Amino acid sequence: MRAATRIAVVGAGLGGLTLAGLLQRRGFDVSVHEQATGFARIGAGIILSANAVKVLRRLGLEPGIVATGIRPDSFLSRDIATGETLYELTLDAASERRFGGPFVNIHRADLHALLQSALRPGTIRFGEGLAGLEERDDHLRLIFADGGTAEADIVVGADGIHSRLRALLQGEAPPRFTGRLAMRAVFPPGRIPGPPIRDCTKWWADDRHVLVYFMTGRRDEVYVMTAVPADSWEGDDTSVPGTRAGFLAGFEDAHPDLRRVLEAAETVMVWPICDRPRDDRWHAGRAVLLGDACHAVRPYMAAGGASAIEDAGVLARCLAEFDDHGTAFARYAATRIPRVAEVQRISIENSWMRGPTELDWFFGHDVCTAPLA
Repeated sequence: MRAATRIAVVGAGLGGLTLAGLLQRRGFDVSVHEQATGFARIGAGIILSANAVKVLRRLGLEPGIVATGIRPDSFLSRDIATGETLYELTLDAASERRFGGPFVNIHRADLHALLQSALRPGTIRFGEGLAGLEERDDHLRLIFADGGTAEADIVVGADGIHSRLRALLQGEAPPRFTGRLAMRAVFPPGRIPGPPIRDCTKWWADDRHVLVYFMTGRRDEVYVMTAVPADSWEGDDTSVPGTRAGFLAGFEDAHPDLRRVLEAAETVMVWPICDRPRDDRWHAGRAVLLGDACHAVRPYMAAGGASAIEDAGVLARCLAEFDDHGTAFARYAATRIPRVAEVQRISIENSWMRGPTELDWFFGHDVCTAPLA
């Protein structure tokens, strides 16, 4: 495809910014349209496995990611009630050679800032929430909620589970509540009594789990996320303040090593865990989707962000290697859908690394060099 092709990316999340950076390095004219009026330090931790880091390496971001986040010593799985070790993946120089890259925990806002640094100034246009899309003879016209417009040869929807582009292409449909609530707390480790905690531990029970990890190499910020059953959720799926009592209520019989971590929490946020049924309609005409816009997953495999980053790596390759957008989109979808479908299946099952697990197909994969379907 011609480098002069104008590509508009809707949404400045991890996948959208990764795609914009990769395409700019291939000479494309890229703009990113973000509905927010600016970025704030919101959200909390994200786990970047080696397969995601290998894509971000192409943007020159690996040193910054490693310096800003933390390389945990292992990923440890323990039983919530007994404390028994169910599985441990040691993360060291040998594992980095095996998988081709490091495993990094990082604050989402820090990763977001690094991705922005890889873009040309002025790439991101704030306050431009997509409201409509008009097809012209050889391009698309984007219409924004504030009345502004833009034109592009290709439009990429990287605007999350509530993707407006997805709704315009496929019709309105609300996300699916999965019957689980997520509760999040972030606090300094000095609040936890007793010996130091491990770098990254997932605690398992049959119907709930807790993920506890550090987000920086200084180990000065602990991120705790629980997933617990819930019959229903009223309202939208944005986070709302929770209570410490509610945070602790689901884990009254937890092992003391977990209980002392949970009791250190003060401020708690709660939100419903939602996804969407699998839908392989990833593109139409000159528009294409990536990330949660086309394959929203439950956050039980820590693979949602990595999958969006992988999407960006494959879509950038396809747009650069094929002469027409139809072929590029078809090759992108054919390459990504089988892999993402397996991630969706495992995420629904919530079994990833609960016990001995085949890991190389996921962590060891490099979408920037693997053959395209």
